[in-house]
Amino acid sequence: MRLLLGTLKIAAALVVLSIVWVAAYRWLPVPMTWPMARDAMAGKHIARHWVPLSQITPAVSRAAIGAEDARFCAHNGFDFEAMEKAAARNAAGKALRGGSTISQQTAKNAFLWPGRSYIRKGLEAYFTILIEAIWGKRRIMEVYLNIAEMGPGVYGVDAAARHYFGVSASGLSPRQASRIAAILPQPIKRDAAAPGRAVKRYARRIERRVRVVGREGIDGCLR
Repeated sequence: MRLLLGTLKIAAALVVLSIVWVAAYRWLPVPMTWPMARDAMAGKHIARHWVPLSQITPAVSRAAIGAEDARFCAHNGFDFEAMEKAAARNAAGKALRGGSTISQQTAKNAFLWPGRSYIRKGLEAYFTILIEAIWGKRRIMEVYLNIAEMGPGVYGVDAAARHYFGVSASGLSPRQASRIAAILPQPIKRDAAAPGRAVKRYARRIERRVRVVGREGIDGCLR
């Protein structure tokens, strides 16, 4: 009985701590992520500059939505339809593709470590629920665009904009924003400033989606 009570107390304390942690990041910039710590421990230079969403051109969030999560403003953190399509595609032996939403990716990047274990995926789902409830969509997008790995030692869209194009996040053109979004699946191997043919084609598709997202108000939760 004592063991059970002790376990329940520990579990309750961890839940409270996780809620406080998430609540703190509702207002404070995320100081460090697992990939950042990895690079720092390896002695690599880390380029990052936190900027509010209001100082990021809308083309960037529209490119992220068009490339990563078309139903970002409509779902509550999980896009089960996208998950089913990804599972069917992977089962058919086609190129592996995840069904993670921007919310899930943000939860993973801000609070967890890389990996595919059931424990990590379970924690990812838990933190996704928390950030959807505590942060809201604008803050989720803001954090995502500020901590995502966008190149070797490059974190966040402002650092990426300066690294690849010599401009701030507010000065990116739709084409430049689309090129940055196009490298996100493999930011270490791809270069937004000098993309290969496949990345160029993908970036052009994203750029067309940017116009659709803006015209149809798909990013309405960010306005």
